[in-house]
Amino acid sequence: MELNASQVTVMLPVRDLARARDFYERALALPVGEQRLDGKVVYRCGGCEVALFPKPEGTKAEHTAVSFRVDDIRAAIAELESRGVVFADYDLPGFRTVGHVCVLGSEKAAWFNDPEGNILCLHEDIPSAAA
Repeated sequence: MELNASQVTVMLPVRDLARARDFYERALALPVGEQRLDGKVVYRCGGCEVALFPKPEGTKAEHTAVSFRVDDIRAAIAELESRGVVFADYDLPGFRTVGHVCVLGSEKAAWFNDPEGNILCLHEDIPSAAA
């Protein structure tokens, strides 16, 4: 078994599948998800899958569940905001966003929640000085 060659699927619990589908398909503009017999809806994103599965009690993660790598984080934020996505802002010691963006070492990142409370992120790699 070679896990490094396996398809990766991120599993996200949702209380309201219709509401979650609307967000992922309209606001995030993912292609229409594939409804599976077990009730989950699967989206193909790059080389991975994101699966929304119904869970009436939901789940509350305190961490980023999914991060989408983008080439231009500011353009991606503007595009998502035009479709109603609301980004989080932070002003904590050692962790501050400016225009929704926080620089973390070798990347820029911006966070938002889906309607189910899952924490999602955009991130842009910062080229190294040696590149």
